[in-house]
Amino acid sequence: MEQPLIDNLQYAKFSPRVFEQMRAGAVDAVHVTIAYHETFREMVLNLEQWNRWFEAHPDLIFKGTSAADVQRARDTQRTAIFFGFQNPSPIEDDIGLVEICHQLGIRFMQLTYNNQSLLATGCYEAEDTGLTRMGKQVVTEMNRVGMVVDMSHSAERSTLEAIAHSTRPIAITHANPAWWHAALRNKSDAVLTALTGAGGMLGFSVYPHHLHQGSGCTLESFCQMIEEAARRYGARHLGIGTDLCQDQPDSVVEWMRVGRWSKVIDYGEGSADNAGFPPMPGWFHDNRDFANIRAGLAATSLTQDEVDGIMGGNWLRFYEESFDAQ
Repeated sequence: MEQPLIDNLQYAKFSPRVFEQMRAGAVDAVHVTIAYHETFREMVLNLEQWNRWFEAHPDLIFKGTSAADVQRARDTQRTAIFFGFQNPSPIEDDIGLVEICHQLGIRFMQLTYNNQSLLATGCYEAEDTGLTRMGKQVVTEMNRVGMVVDMSHSAERSTLEAIAHSTRPIAITHANPAWWHAALRNKSDAVLTALTGAGGMLGFSVYPHHLHQGSGCTLESFCQMIEEAARRYGARHLGIGTDLCQDQPDSVVEWMRVGRWSKVIDYGEGSADNAGFPPMPGWFHDNRDFANIRAGLAATSLTQDEVDGIMGGNWLRFYEESFDAQ
């Protein structure tokens, strides 16, 4: 079977235009962020918005909850939308909400955003104390119900402990190796070795703060980095998680980085004089540009099967192994 095209992380300002671009780019499945710092009730309001989009645009998108939905998307020439959280705030302090969220269709949850959470430590904290007692129990519960542990914004010790504690492979849905570009959000060789050694997945990000030379990163550099990652960790553990924030206003960066926890602006990966969204690299602006990444990978030493896996086949296999209850 021909392998699908899957982007395992987007936080675009979704609209009919973006959905049409997904189809123009033949994107079969997208994991979308539906919560950063929302409470449970606020997250449900975001689900309501998605239900309205599914009702209004059934020819373009539908809600995905299982790996079989990726093939359904291909068969019907639509895009399956999978839901995830970039913070555990929607489960609040109630472990029972993990299963409720899974029942609502949530398939990924980060244990932290950039800050300390009730579960683990974010990558911008000075001290990383690892998984908390609640964190370990939430990971066990996520394993049980079939919700993927995502450590994209988590600190090193917390990430390593999540890999070790989880009985199922986990994911880093949108980050790049720190050996290619040193950023607090990018991951060390030790983390990526542990992640992939335990069967986990890494999704490569095209968000400029995660790229070597930022917005000026070349497609060749990006694809050579993926080629080297395949050599180190095995191509079957690699995929794409663009972190596409297309059409979002700069005010959304403030929500992402600050939420409600601070009275001052925390620019995080940006800086005070460049606080908004940085320009995207010239070779990737929206969902119509995945062919550029595929062509760039084809120009490396990766085989056709390896390229097909990175473009979506590996995420499909991971979905098949991850979304059902144990």
